[in-house]
This record gives sequence, structure tokens and C-alpha cells, in this order.
Amino acid sequence: MPWADVPERVRGAVERHLQSKIVSTVTHAGGFSPGFAGKIVTADGRALFAKAVSPVQNPDTPSLHRREARIVSLLPATSPVPKLLWTCDEGDGWILLLFEHVEGRHPSEPWLTQELNQVLEAMDGLAGALTPSPITRDIAGTAGEVVARELRGWRWIRETAASGLDEWSEKHLAELVALEEQAPSAVDGDTLLHVDIRADNMLLTKDRVWFVDWPHACIGADWLDLVFFAPSVAMQGGPAPESLVERFPRCRGVDPSLITAAVAAMAGYFTHRSFQLPPPGLPTVRAFQAAQGNVARRVAVRTTRLGVVERLVGRLLAGRCVNLPERCHQQILPSPSCRFRSPGRKCFQTLGLGRHPGQKDSRATSQDQGA
Repeated sequence: MPWADVPERVRGAVERHLQSKIVSTVTHAGGFSPGFAGKIVTADGRALFAKAVSPVQNPDTPSLHRREARIVSLLPATSPVPKLLWTCDEGDGWILLLFEHVEGRHPSEPWLTQELNQVLEAMDGLAGALTPSPITRDIAGTAGEVVARELRGWRWIRETAASGLDEWSEKHLAELVALEEQAPSAVDGDTLLHVDIRADNMLLTKDRVWFVDWPHACIGADWLDLVFFAPSVAMQGGPAPESLVERFPRCRGVDPSLITAAVAAMAGYFTHRSFQLPPPGLPTVRAFQAAQGNVARRVAVRTTRLGVVERLVGRLLAGRCVNLPERCHQQILPSPSCRFRSPGRKCFQTLGLGRHPGQKDSRATSQDQGA
């Protein structure tokens, strides 16, 4: 939406607040805002970032703007988040947020290694700066509550008998629902999370990464932002999600089953959303969610016990080497190192699959020897 489509009364209110005419605007390309989002420049030379919307464009977006305004206004001044300068809220009409303008750019696509390293370091720093959460739970809510309320895609797919599900997900739907049920407790923590970190929600400058668009912020595990961020990186030409999990300091030492539950819930969320009609004013969001769902399901195939067991059994029965990462045997995302260097018997026993087909029954052998 161009600035000219924002009602004159709202544009006039901005100019009266700034005590200067707006002489130029640049609409922000990218993202999923149905309203105006972009740079505005005043006659006295100031540059600011504005976002404005009404229920006409999308009935849910105004409440998201209000929530973002409340969250950002409570963040520490040192946070890598553009400061909220002013809000114009008509209540049942238009709402406009005015932020300081950051002269930055989105990461390159496909992802560049140097930029991805910069972002991962910034995400680690952000988690550290927002732990414990500077905003109370009664205001921000918790990730567990969000997951329990919103990330129930596998359950909804099962209840509605949705068509179009891929073969692997359909085969393992009951198990995926069970993993999803574990997610609300798995993501518990005391870090204020962004929850929607993507390339279009960050700005790179020479010496800093800025994180924007905070309406979904909540309190939870300090590793969750990375897990939710990872599929979009792979989708946009970056490394596999498992690689990012391995590299991110806050994922180290985390109970693998917790990450697995979060991955399953995320995959269900994107898969279910991709089956829905586009919301008003957001015609491209379902395609984006479908792409992330494809990545997230592939992660589930590669890393949950469901997928690992299938691949392991197939390789063992084919007489092939099974040099799977150590933590795969614990139902989770792979580790570069593996203690199971000799494949076959130990892998079968560890996964509870019983005796390897090529392994002799020790009891039968003893009886034969004693005969």
C-alpha cells in the first residue's frame, strides 16, 4: 500500500505530531503487511519508519500492531530493535506506528555465510540480553500458551481429515500428533522471544543486526527462536536446519526430545496453514508457509525417531553401513560425532528394534555348542 492510500486525517496527524510536512515516502517491499510499511521523510530532513493499517485491509492486523507497540515500548533501550516513537490509534479504525528509521538492508538471498554467521551471533546476543524476560508473563504470555493454542496443525489435520497430505506425514500422523502434544511443555523458559525471525524481519548494518516486527513476542526457551528461524534459511538457499541447530550455542546441552517436539509442532503448523485460504490482504503468505512446511517436514523425516528408524532399518536390511550421528538414537537432531562406528547390532538394540537380522541368537548358539 502506498502512503497516499493512508487516509488524509491519519497522514495529517503524523505531520502535526512531527511538526513538519512529509515530503517523500518509500514503501517497504517484502514482508506480509496488508497496510503501509515504509520510510517517510520530513521537510526538515528527518527519516522515520511508519506502518499503518485498518480492519478494512485485514481484521486481525490492527490488534497485532497494538501488541507490537506495547512489546517494543517495554524493551530495554539497548535492544537491537528500532525504538517506537509515537502511536496514532483510532480505536476501531486506523492505527499507525512510528519508529526510528534504521538505514539497513535485509540479508542476501541466497544466504551468504558471513551474513548468516553475523545473524546467528546476533540472535545469541539477543537471547542473552532478553533473559530473564524484561517483560512480565501477564503482558507477553508464554511460548507454551502460543504453541498449545496455535501450533496444533497435526491434530487439526487429523480431525478434519484434510486431503493433500504427503505420504510420510499421513503414515505417521498419529505419532506426529503425539509429538506435537509434548511441545507446549518443551518450549518453556524465561527468555523473551521474537518467535517470527526471518530474513525480512531483520536489517543488517555495518556493525549490527536489527530485529523488527515484534507482535508475536512471548516468553520461552532461549533456543526456540533459532529452531523457528531455521526452515526459512534453508528455504532461501542457506544450510539445512540441523546444521544451524548444531552451531547455535543455546541449543547445545538441550534435551534432544524438547527440540524434536518443537520441530514436529512447527512442521504441523506450517503444513496445516498451507491448506487454508489466504487471509484478507495477504495473498502470498500461504505459499510462503507451504514452502516452510516442506522444509520442516523434511527435517522431521531426517531427525525424528520416526524417520531415523525407517532409514536405519532400510540400510541395515540392505546390508549397508549405518554411521548415524549419536543423538539420532535418542530421537533427535543429528550430531556430527557418532559413537556407533560399527553399524548394525548396537544400532538395532539402541533403537529398541530387537535383534539385527545378521546377528546370531546367543541362546541358540549356546545350545548348538552344548549339543
